[in-house]
Amino acid sequence: MQSPDSILIVKLSAIGDVVHSLPFLEVLRRNFPCAQIDWLVEEGAAEIIEGHPAIDRVIVSRRRSWQRSLAKGKAYPEVFKEAARFLRKIRVCKYDLVIDLQGLLKSGVLTGISRGKRKIGMSGTREGGRLFLNERPVLVDYEQHAIDRYLKLAEYLECEPSRWKGDIPVFESDRRLIDRLLNGDELGQGHIVAINPVARWKTKLWESERFAALADRIGNDLSCDIIFTGSERDRDTVEDISRMMTKTSVNLAGRTNLKELACLYARCRALVSTDTGPMHIAAAAGCPVVALFGPTAPRRTGPYGYGHRVVSSDVECSPCFKRRCEHMTCMKSITVERAFEAVRSTVMENDKTKES
Repeated sequence: MQSPDSILIVKLSAIGDVVHSLPFLEVLRRNFPCAQIDWLVEEGAAEIIEGHPAIDRVIVSRRRSWQRSLAKGKAYPEVFKEAARFLRKIRVCKYDLVIDLQGLLKSGVLTGISRGKRKIGMSGTREGGRLFLNERPVLVDYEQHAIDRYLKLAEYLECEPSRWKGDIPVFESDRRLIDRLLNGDELGQGHIVAINPVARWKTKLWESERFAALADRIGNDLSCDIIFTGSERDRDTVEDISRMMTKTSVNLAGRTNLKELACLYARCRALVSTDTGPMHIAAAAGCPVVALFGPTAPRRTGPYGYGHRVVSSDVECSPCFKRRCEHMTCMKSITVERAFEAVRSTVMENDKTKES
């Protein structure tokens, strides 16, 4: 295959999915060092890739913001003007290669709008996404982890897929802010375990009482400071958990952006998390993860790499990939004791690795 001079990656969301795509980006850059590589992403996940040395141009879709503005019945001319400018950015370059890593209708439409000689994607697309490709979808195994599926696509492009890190680009300003946050809460010198207790799917949630009991156990038995992370809308949930605890904790939900969150996790001995974007940020930042899994499949989207642990139940209906469930047995079957033992083992193993 002739090396492409210009490449557009279409991976719009979500946070974890974009993190999973970073190894693919690195492999493309190493195999096509002179190519222009652009990335089309939605605003919610754009922070993950902004400033990445392998990307020449980040094109940001504000689709959700436009939808909210239109739903409120105002700013119609402004929204349409901004959307028109966005579409012109997509079409300003005729790419040798357009890669749809999302495989949905929203990414397929943008792939179709883009000007590209080759438009490729993977098997298993949904919502008619494959209709916008001009080559047969690359066959991938959906029982593999997402990172491995993307690297399979890199192999199809005749790339050698080894030697990647998957790092999230962070800046010195991000590190300084985390230093100030930790020092301000007198956490700069102690051992820290982070807990990210919220997920967008209700079926992925673990009970707040159990998070509180687990946090107290970690603080008392492992002599660790506890910090909670999440978005601004998660702050009330974290406050509820904190009020149930006997030990003091720090609520950093909504106080960091995504790059700062990566810096924060890099300072932690471990992260306890539901299946959500911050879990993948921590894994990419080199923080050992204890992941609580119920309705989803860790073999597909669990924390990638060594040193992580997944705590899940053996109920027959898991994984079901449902966003709604009347009983949520899979998550309720995870006990505080099992979660704590996973944290303890992870912390001890991490400490041994650092000593060696």
